[in-house]
Amino acid sequence: MFIALEGGDGAGKSTQIPLLKAWLEARGLKVTVCREPGSTQLGESIREILLFSKNEGISRMSRMSELLLFMAARAQLVAEIIRPALERGEVVLADRFLLSSVVYQGWGGELDVEQIRQIGQIATGGVLPDLNIVLDVPLSVAKARRMDEPDRLESEADAFHERVRVGFLAEAALAPEKCVVISGEQSVEAIFDQIKKAVERELSLRDSEAF
Repeated sequence: MFIALEGGDGAGKSTQIPLLKAWLEARGLKVTVCREPGSTQLGESIREILLFSKNEGISRMSRMSELLLFMAARAQLVAEIIRPALERGEVVLADRFLLSSVVYQGWGGELDVEQIRQIGQIATGGVLPDLNIVLDVPLSVAKARRMDEPDRLESEADAFHERVRVGFLAEAALAPEKCVVISGEQSVEAIFDQIKKAVERELSLRDSEAF
């Protein structure tokens, strides 16, 4: 099974992924964790360009260039990490996947959303999450949680991040069978309880389809 945790910056994904990994492993499942962009040598190099090269003129890259760099990292991630793990029968937990490009470069960056989906299908070879868990927090909460210096995308204007939040909620509403929205303003424990329920439903559904 392939699960992606999604949401704006500061939503709490990095806190929940280790909890979910440990819980799945306690159920006897093997788990592979990855992040976007990253988790491969190529992906980590692209991550550095996309997020942290603010003082080398790269902050002015076009939205399409940004999108295609994300897609290149994603294609490598699928080929090197995700597809092999799924073929081994493992559960894959991803910190972001294609939905983030649809929302950040589409809704936030105002590129054509349908075109992003088409490019994404090519980049991923059709490998998409069985479940997207979207953690939702208001921008004010996300900004208050930020501890480090903001990266290139985190440094975007508030209007960009408001469009991103709207985009995540709108995209989740379009695919309720694949997306679950959970408020990230709750306690860590309350959020994790809801994540477990969503994953348990998906596991039960897959078990029933196997017979």
